[in-house]
Amino acid sequence: MTRYLLNRLRKMVAHWLMPSEDQRPAQEVPVQVVENVQERPSTGEKEMNKITNISDIRRYFHNNKDPVYFISATNFNLLGIGDWVGNFRHITYIDCFDGRQKNIFVPKMKFPRDFESIEDINNYLLEHKEVIDYLQSRGGKGTATFLMFNEHTEEICEQIGLRIAFPPAELRSRMDNKIETVRIGNKVGVPSVPNVLAKVNSYAHLQEVSEELGTDLVIQSAFGDSGHTTFFVSNEDEYYKYAEEIEAEAEVKIMKRINCRGSAIEACSTRCGTVVGPLMTELVGFKALTPYKGGWCGNEMFAGAFTQEVRDKAREYTFKFGEALREEGYRGYFELDFLIDMDTDEVYLGELNPRVTGASSLTNVAAFAHSDVPLFLFHLLEFSDQDFDINIDDINERWSKPDSIDSWSQLVIKHTDESVDLLTQAPQSGVWRMSEDGSIGYDHYNYHPHAAESEQEAFFMRISGVGDFRYEGADLGILITRGRLMDDNFDLTPRAKAWIDGIRGQFAGQALQDPAIEAAAVDHAIGGSNFKIL
Repeated sequence: MTRYLLNRLRKMVAHWLMPSEDQRPAQEVPVQVVENVQERPSTGEKEMNKITNISDIRRYFHNNKDPVYFISATNFNLLGIGDWVGNFRHITYIDCFDGRQKNIFVPKMKFPRDFESIEDINNYLLEHKEVIDYLQSRGGKGTATFLMFNEHTEEICEQIGLRIAFPPAELRSRMDNKIETVRIGNKVGVPSVPNVLAKVNSYAHLQEVSEELGTDLVIQSAFGDSGHTTFFVSNEDEYYKYAEEIEAEAEVKIMKRINCRGSAIEACSTRCGTVVGPLMTELVGFKALTPYKGGWCGNEMFAGAFTQEVRDKAREYTFKFGEALREEGYRGYFELDFLIDMDTDEVYLGELNPRVTGASSLTNVAAFAHSDVPLFLFHLLEFSDQDFDINIDDINERWSKPDSIDSWSQLVIKHTDESVDLLTQAPQSGVWRMSEDGSIGYDHYNYHPHAAESEQEAFFMRISGVGDFRYEGADLGILITRGRLMDDNFDLTPRAKAWIDGIRGQFAGQALQDPAIEAAAVDHAIGGSNFKIL
């Protein structure tokens, strides 16, 4: 009892001695700055104190009050970012979650429209009355992020009061040029596969300009998806399959064909330096997943991807390239594809994607992202009005450690047959479980890959649903699971094949009898066969 009374007395004395509110030091009084949102929208309430560490970043975005939007065909690329950023919403054309996910807005009324690019989809959404009404209901201002956008997108956003958290479309387009990527890399010592850059007029001309590279060549146009705009040419017959496309280009990249494996690494160029994520392997051209030779169809993230020397070299090159991008005026999120020569372990620059990408879904859910913050938050911070000064070297050192990288894989499953039909059955998005015999079944609804707790479970996000046309190249969905789905020889594992077969088995369709209807179905389908939506 005596000890209790003494403790009570100490607390009372401490309370009496505590200065009154108007006597406390000025720095202890919270200062709130209210800005004119009409004149300067931001991604959060600006603080007087500069952000200097990870805890500050977390708190800043947790307390964010101004709307932030990801506008795209689907929400795939930034899955789970809403868990980190207050007031974050997705606006999408496709409802992958059947209305069950509350931070996704999908307009109910869809009007017939032929889309030729993902930019067309985004511009359609921004001009849709339901979307405009939705934006107005949330204050009418905010910050917009995209997978892809163009100058018309910028005009619409200016009219409706959205600020775009990316460099200008014109600059992004210049950086997206595969020819420009080679030149930037050469300037800062990031080498590409031995190549020449040239206008090609004929097969004879190709042989002439590429004589030093041999006869087994890979040719890429300046823009486009690698599955559609990468051409493998070792003789005249193969050249003439693609001659029209190659000769239409003002300049192409002609590379020596090497025995290589694809890899990807995402990063973010900020005023404090370039934050670099881990090196991921790429799944490319698997016939079980994609009909496109050379087409991207997934990624793996695991600590042992390639040798330590290769991983270190890729990270070094990525940092150099990020700093070079800043010199060019580009800042924010980007991804580099590297080609690893399996005969020599040389690391070559493949291409630059100046945006979030299909690999972002893994980068932003890995262990290093959850122990610190997802890479995309550095992008939002760079485009905010908030001042910050962060030690990027410490973050890069921490993120390079093997124990910061847990193992995840994703498969992008396309329809690979030449058939066209109308889907009458499609699997739900959520967590699926695999039985010992390799069969799969739906387990429960969730919106986040982390809900898959073991290698026997996978998060599946459906893209094509009932009533959609299924055609060659159509995206059926994305499967994300823990662990690896390729072996050390870069072949699909039995588990990967079981997941692919299991998911495909959940789709069913009704054949279209009229060839004219089939052709029209492909022409009018989202994505069609000429551009990717992920």
